[in-house]
Amino acid sequence: MSTQPAAAEPLKIDIWSDIACPWCYLGKHRLAAGLEAFAATDAAVPVEIEYHSFELAPDTPVDFEGSEIDFLAHHKGMPAAQIEQMLAQMTATAAAEGLTMDFARLRHTKTLRAHELLHAAKAAGRQAEMLERLFEAYFAQGEHVADVDTLVRLATEVGLDADEVRAALADGRHADAVAADIEQARTFGITGVPFYVVDGRYGISGAQPGEAFAQILGQIIAERATTD
Repeated sequence: MSTQPAAAEPLKIDIWSDIACPWCYLGKHRLAAGLEAFAATDAAVPVEIEYHSFELAPDTPVDFEGSEIDFLAHHKGMPAAQIEQMLAQMTATAAAEGLTMDFARLRHTKTLRAHELLHAAKAAGRQAEMLERLFEAYFAQGEHVADVDTLVRLATEVGLDADEVRAALADGRHADAVAADIEQARTFGITGVPFYVVDGRYGISGAQPGEAFAQILGQIIAERATTD
């Protein structure tokens, strides 16, 4: 048992996200900015982050034939013109924060296999780096993130062993962990991502601005000090 004061105990942030979620990509960077601001405050404590799997569109085929506009028009029943405007706004929002989203190149696909890779990366201590690389590959580079060869190549770029990753994807050793994440999201009532569970008891929905994350974390530490 730790002898540290309660307020000095690490703060755990569990994050449910999907590789195909643009707000999850944006939220990852906004949280990083918030954590940097939080670290500069008197309330700062160590923060541990763990990402969990979520499928926004589990019925998506692995080899979807069509554009992102085609997919959203079918999946959400929205007019193409409205989707184009929405994607343009998302592209501009991402660009304002230094992220590239090229929806014309994007290859929509089922993300379950990519989530298995993220669990393999977590086991190797490289989960955050792998998630960042997957986001970049999916949104900026038009990579097929359900293709095994592509996933193995991306994994090696963040320092994972190619043979180990290929074997893990082939035998599905992380499939149960992915399913457990998705079931836990259901239990929590999570219907959209990104979704953050802080300190095991505070839920935060959506890609909040960095300063909002910093403020929320400070409030949680203050509350922890009065209740623990």
